[in-house]
Amino acid sequence: MAIIYEVHPVTPQKDRIEKIKNALQDGAVMLYPTDTVYAIGCDLNAKSAVERVRRIKQLSNDKPLTFLCSSLSNISEYAVVSDEAYRIIKRLIPGPYTFLLPATKLVPRLVMNPKRKTTGIRVPDRPICFTLVEALGNPIISTSAHITADYEGEAPLVVAKAANFGKAELFDCLEKLVDVIVDDGSDPGDRVSTILDLTESEPSVVRRGLGWEAVASWEMQSVDS
Repeated sequence: MAIIYEVHPVTPQKDRIEKIKNALQDGAVMLYPTDTVYAIGCDLNAKSAVERVRRIKQLSNDKPLTFLCSSLSNISEYAVVSDEAYRIIKRLIPGPYTFLLPATKLVPRLVMNPKRKTTGIRVPDRPICFTLVEALGNPIISTSAHITADYEGEAPLVVAKAANFGKAELFDCLEKLVDVIVDDGSDPGDRVSTILDLTESEPSVVRRGLGWEAVASWEMQSVDS
């Protein structure tokens, strides 16, 4: 049964952040809010925890996992950032965007795209996310925790925009699968992030999600997934 930590949405309590951090360092998997949807995550460098996240979401090892960083300088440790990518990221973070970038050697193979050697990185506009990444000292895995209306026990967790699950239902469904639940009082969102591919010289939009309007005027090539 997961331990639930209620944290302040603007100024998360230090003692509770410390407990969550310690749990993550010990290999815990958590359910936590982002600026888009609730996510399932763990310490990027905790291999056993990353494997658990994959099992919960039923993701094969060739499916890359997105992770959270705290800043642009933090991103540059885990990804190769071109001048154009730097300009775009600096303008958009923090916010509901996922940036696809060439991975550095600090990104575990279990997390990145094995063929393209790329990774997805986010810097959410959410105090709890920033505080946890800063406290942990490592990026945090972030994969959506949407559930379907027919969810039961170990059934797959899949994105289902039509499923109007509230926070209580989400917690009930996942409390036996994760170790920690972080509750900042927010309800689960139902809109995913906008994905920008910054691996090539010409940036492109892979998916339109929250924040799409902010990049629409840039006349970037759209490649909808």
